[in-house]
Amino acid sequence: MNFWRSLVGKLWVTIICLVAVVLMTLGLFLLPYIDSNFANSGAIKRLFMYTALIGFSMTTFFALFLFTKITQPMQQVIAAANAIRRGDYGKRLKLVTSDEIGELATSFNHMAAELEGTIRSLNHEKGLLSSVLRSMSDPVITFDNEGRIVLTNPHGESLLESWSDLKWEQEGEADPGEPYADAQGVPLPLRTLFRRTLEEGGDHSSNVHVRQGVWSVHMAPLFSDNQIQGTVAVLRDVSEEVRLEKMRRDFLANVSHEIRTPLSMMQGYSEALLDGMASSPEESSELVQVIHDESLRMGRLVKDLLDLARMEAGHTDLQKAPVDMNELLERIYRKFSVRAKEREIELHYIRKSSELWLHDADEDKLEQVLTNLLDNAFRHTPAGKKIDIVADWVAYSNRSEIEIEVRDEGVGIPNEDLPFIFERFYKADKARVRGETGGTGLGLAIVKNIVQSHGGHISAASKLGEGTCFTLRLPVEKQ
Repeated sequence: MNFWRSLVGKLWVTIICLVAVVLMTLGLFLLPYIDSNFANSGAIKRLFMYTALIGFSMTTFFALFLFTKITQPMQQVIAAANAIRRGDYGKRLKLVTSDEIGELATSFNHMAAELEGTIRSLNHEKGLLSSVLRSMSDPVITFDNEGRIVLTNPHGESLLESWSDLKWEQEGEADPGEPYADAQGVPLPLRTLFRRTLEEGGDHSSNVHVRQGVWSVHMAPLFSDNQIQGTVAVLRDVSEEVRLEKMRRDFLANVSHEIRTPLSMMQGYSEALLDGMASSPEESSELVQVIHDESLRMGRLVKDLLDLARMEAGHTDLQKAPVDMNELLERIYRKFSVRAKEREIELHYIRKSSELWLHDADEDKLEQVLTNLLDNAFRHTPAGKKIDIVADWVAYSNRSEIEIEVRDEGVGIPNEDLPFIFERFYKADKARVRGETGGTGLGLAIVKNIVQSHGGHISAASKLGEGTCFTLRLPVEKQ
C-alpha cells in the first residue's frame, strides 16, 4: 500500500503541517523579539531550529510506530477480507493483541467461521436438493414471474426439449393475446396453469393432453417476503393410467352388453313358455333350444373371461412338453376339413419343413390358438374361397422359430382396425360378414396371451376385400 495514501501517512502529514504552522507562527512573533533583546541571537535561533528538527523527527518516528502498530494489522484484515471475498472461507487472522485491533481480529475470525459454516450448510442443502431432483422420476420445472426457467431436473430438461416444437395451432389451449403469452420459457401446455397460479395464488392441478400422452401437472407458487416470485411445476406421465382406466370402463360396458343380450333372449323366450305362447310341442322345443343356445353362449363368454383374467394375472397353467407341430397341424387340418366341405371352402395345409418340433410347449393351448384362428377365418370367408395353413422353420433374432401362417380370402380388416384386433371385445364387424354364430370378442385376446406365454409373437396383416393373414412365431428352444 502507498504510504502517503495510508491512514498513518495522512496523520503524519497532518502533524507535520500542524507543527510547521505553530513554528512559523512562533517565529513571526519571537524572531523580532530575540533580535532586539538578546545579544547572542544567532545561538538562540539555532536552538530554535534544532528544536524544530527534533520535533519533525519525533513526528516521523511516531508515524512509523503507528504504521507498524495500526497499518500492518489493518493490511492483514484487508487481505483476509479479500480472501473471503474470493471464496477462501477458511482464512483466519493471527493477531494477538489486547487493543481494538485484537478485538477486531477476534470478531473477524468469528464472522469468518460463522460464514464458512453457513456457506457449507447452504452447499450441503444445495447438493441434497440437486440429488433429490436428479433422482426424481417425475419432471420438475421452476419458473420466475416472467416465465423464465430457473431450475429443472434431467427429466424436466428432456420434457422441455420434446415440447419445444409445439405450436399454438396444434395445442389449441392458449391464446397468444392472453396474459403471460410472451413467457417463452413456459411450455405451451403449462401456460394456462402458470397464469392461474400467478393470478390466484395457491396450488393448482390439472391434466394436460400433449400429442398422444396425458400429463398430470401440479403447480405451486414460490413466495419470498410474502410476494410470489415464481412457480414450481411437478409433472407425471399418467398416459398408462388413463389408458387402463378407459380399458376398465370399456371392459365393463362390453361385458354388460355381451351378457345382457343372451339374458334378454333367455328371459323373453322363458316368459313366452310360461305364458303358454307355444301352441305345439315343436314350437316349445324351438323356444327351449334358443334358451339352451343362449345359455351356452353365455357360458362360453364367462369361461373366456375367466381364462383371460387368469392369463393376464400370470396364472396360466401350461403343461409344457416337446410338441410335434406337424402332427398338431395335421390334426387341426383334419378337424376343419369337414367344415370346409360344408362351407364349400378350400382348405390347404402347406408344410415347408419336415421336422417342426417345439422343445417346450403346451399342445392343448396351441391347439386352442390354431382353432380360434381357423374359426375366425371360416366365419369371415365366403364360399368358393380358400384358406391356407403354412408352417415353416425360420431363424429370427438369432434364435430358431417355427412360423405358422393362417391365410384366408375373406372380407379383410380395415387398416384402422388392425392395431386393436387383439384387444378384449374388439370386433371389426363393420367391415366383416358374420356367419351363423357370433364370437365373444375375446378369442384373439386369448390367442395373444397364449402365444406370449410361450415366448412367441403374433401379428396380423390384411387388405380389405382380399383377405387376412395371421402370423405367429414360436421359439423352438426352451424359454
